[in-house]
Amino acid sequence: MEPATLITFIIYLVGMLAIGVIAYRMTSNLSDYVLGGRRLGGGVAALSAGASDMSSWLLLGLPGYAYVAGMEAIWISVGLAVGAYLNWQFVATRLRKYTEIAGDSITVPDFLENRFRDKSKALRVISAFVILIFFAFYTSSGLVGGAKLFEASFGFSYTQALWIGAIVIISYTFLGGFLAVSWTDFFQGILMFIALILVPIVAISEMGGWSETVNAVGNVNPEFLDVFNGVTALGIISLAAWGLGYFGQPHIITRFMAVKSSKEIPKARLVGMTWMVLALMGAIFTGFVGIAYFSANGPADAIADGAHETVFILFTQLLFNPWVSGFLLAAILAAIMSTIDSQLLVSSSAITEDFYKAIFRKNASQTELVWVGRSGVILIAIIAIVLAYDPDRSILELVSYAWAGFGAAFGPVIILALFWRRMTRNGALAGMVVGAVTVVVWKLLSTPPIDPVTEQSMAQADAVIPFALYEIVPGFILAWLAIMVVSLVGKEPSKEILEEFDSVKTSKI
Repeated sequence: MEPATLITFIIYLVGMLAIGVIAYRMTSNLSDYVLGGRRLGGGVAALSAGASDMSSWLLLGLPGYAYVAGMEAIWISVGLAVGAYLNWQFVATRLRKYTEIAGDSITVPDFLENRFRDKSKALRVISAFVILIFFAFYTSSGLVGGAKLFEASFGFSYTQALWIGAIVIISYTFLGGFLAVSWTDFFQGILMFIALILVPIVAISEMGGWSETVNAVGNVNPEFLDVFNGVTALGIISLAAWGLGYFGQPHIITRFMAVKSSKEIPKARLVGMTWMVLALMGAIFTGFVGIAYFSANGPADAIADGAHETVFILFTQLLFNPWVSGFLLAAILAAIMSTIDSQLLVSSSAITEDFYKAIFRKNASQTELVWVGRSGVILIAIIAIVLAYDPDRSILELVSYAWAGFGAAFGPVIILALFWRRMTRNGALAGMVVGAVTVVVWKLLSTPPIDPVTEQSMAQADAVIPFALYEIVPGFILAWLAIMVVSLVGKEPSKEILEEFDSVKTSKI
């Protein structure tokens, strides 16, 4: 690697750690560490939510998918954009108000317990358990992405690269908590945005323009130009259904809870959606132009052999001078860090607020809770590192599983908790459990068994067609139905709960 590239990369890492140190000095209690004291501005909240949402799959997984599938990849983007907009439009404002009114809740499990006056702690504990399970997979996807980045860029072994990336991310999350995470995400979101606009524009220019690029892709395989190529109705539903996941992602909806006022939400929605749509387009076009560029200039064979998720990395190395290349490689690390830090923090808050304080140490001091939270960051990170040790794990595959788990387990629960007066605690429990279990079982049934001798898949494609539908769809539907049925069968919520529900609509928070 060029010295200039390495210097640029190091400057970026030092800057992120500096933010962690500054935020450390601003963190005095658990609310500061977990939710930043509810003082985020709309712009910071929007870019922080976007950056923590997209992760390494935006710069590695999605361009890689577009590279092997062509314009079919656009269906994921459509689903995500629609889901994100609906989340900002309908969930953000009401969740911001309701979480403060319902006992100043600072985590999702905290809100659910306060919303339904759950004295048994069942809602808190089960929801925290779901968070820890699926975030272990989600965080490991980011660590796989970080390892692939360091491996491809610096020549480290996969294991060395995995540990280097993990240590940097753990460090500033451990120090600064939510404020460090949000402000680093803000700057990382800007960096990711610039990179995703710059790389496809320069690559298309190298090909001679958009028309020449499209023609070149068509010469490689005309099916890559067809958004409906090889995609069944079931496939389109599965790809677009990614948008359902937004309603249940704890690391995203906590940004809504942290905005300093619900009046900031419209500005945040505009900033966030503009960033998201352009970033998704940039990621898809990066993979799309890669089809044309690497078929003409190489190394198409190497990418086809399983390294398709490094398309963006290869472009940064081939098209730009070393200083710019370092900046663009830092954007990939930014995408990875911005998601992992949020996931570590939410997992840490689940351990601290929803297990340690709620069950074991109700009178723990704020200093003690902050340090328990920091210890939780390290614990979850170690588990994720173990899961990430397999270099052949697909980033997109890991993300899709965790995304479905959260979307099905929490999405229907959050939506109905915010908008349905008749929902009960038992309904919330039923929905959460049914959603999570459906995703796990559906995924197992859709995964072909492996021959113990050849270590190859034993199933033909048609053997798993009944379960080819993305697991978030049955999980979301069954969870929604479980909530409604169990709530309607049970006793109506108390007068206190109903009055609090009605007060949210008129609140000026």
